[in-house]
Amino acid sequence: MREPGLGRVDLHCHLLWGIDDGARTPEETLEIARALVRAGFRHVACSPHAHPGYPSNDPELCRRRLEEARALLLEHDLPLELHANAENLLDLELPTKMQSAPRSIGGGPWVLAEAPYLNRMPHLQEILFRLQVNGMRLLIAHPERSREFESVERARAAVRSGARFQLDLGSLVGRHGRTARKLARAFLADGLYSVAATDIHSAKDAEWLEEAIEELVARAGEEVAHRLLAVHPMKVLRGEGVEVAC
Repeated sequence: MREPGLGRVDLHCHLLWGIDDGARTPEETLEIARALVRAGFRHVACSPHAHPGYPSNDPELCRRRLEEARALLLEHDLPLELHANAENLLDLELPTKMQSAPRSIGGGPWVLAEAPYLNRMPHLQEILFRLQVNGMRLLIAHPERSREFESVERARAAVRSGARFQLDLGSLVGRHGRTARKLARAFLADGLYSVAATDIHSAKDAEWLEEAIEELVARAGEEVAHRLLAVHPMKVLRGEGVEVAC
């Protein structure tokens, strides 16, 4: 059953301008925000890369830019509420980083982290355990794009161990290649995803957003799509637990 009035929630979006490989200017931030509003989103947890290669590795810079973006959207009367977040690296250092300088979703217990694209992760279970001991929960960004999860059984094992998966909507329509599209569709059919997000980096990315949402609805149905785009991400934003969508 749908929760009346619950708008969509994007937990992975590079909306903040000039700090990573996302939006480049305030104008591009506005373009992306308008596209998100048109697609029914009402909350965005802005997720710049927490990576040494980007200025966004500086939490204070991200905090300031988030406040600037909030003011910009308010000035232009855009009904989109922005929240703090970061796209962390899923590595052995993550549990320690989350203790010393946590960059979690909305300041709560959920951590968004991306697995390596090309390498396996022999220490994934250890990372999960250490995060859980510290009271943190792991949301793995776009697992369909990671070599670790090219095996559906490894993907299932991660979910059984407490990790939750975030689908990149673009993967469903081939934005990240054929392998990612195949895995995204397989994981969706297997009920492995808990949330879906845009992972938008530019105004050009927004051009395929409606198509990707339509593909999600066509493959999963209206109710599951609503859970992935609204119900579950809102629970994550509130710090609550979520299961897989199916």
